[in-house]
Amino acid sequence: MAITGLGHTGLWVYDLPRMRDFYERVMGLTVTDEDEELQIVFFSARPDEEHHEFVLQTGRTSPIGDKQQHQISWRVASLEDLRTFHRRFEEEGVKVQQEVTHGNAFGIYFFDPEGNRNEVYLRVERDVRQPFRKSIDFGLSPEEIYAEAERLLADGGNAYQPVQ
Repeated sequence: MAITGLGHTGLWVYDLPRMRDFYERVMGLTVTDEDEELQIVFFSARPDEEHHEFVLQTGRTSPIGDKQQHQISWRVASLEDLRTFHRRFEEEGVKVQQEVTHGNAFGIYFFDPEGNRNEVYLRVERDVRQPFRKSIDFGLSPEEIYAEAERLLADGGNAYQPVQ
């Protein structure tokens, strides 16, 4: 017997319509099911393959700002996808915590409307000991991003830059 992967995760929320809009419109997830009476919405990034990977349901009891989970990470397929999220977050006024290279991934840490930390990330085919986190600007060109990531890896030093 072995775990084969994470099936789905979910959040209790205060404002289901606002949170649904964020994850559907801003993040681009597909609503696969919902129940208005139970105030629950199911989302999938791959609805043809997986009914849902993410769930929102009304019923949050902790104040916004309380740490409920470490983060929710969403994988993207290309650097251009990551750069598109960078632009979308700027346009939508999404609070970005940090844009980073982990050596083995590029990521953008951000907060949803109720303060839950998320990350969109691109896996890079490289094995780098973790934790490794250095700030990087996804507003740069792809060539500049890759060159800066290589420079940061070669630089060594403190491999973990805390969030500013």
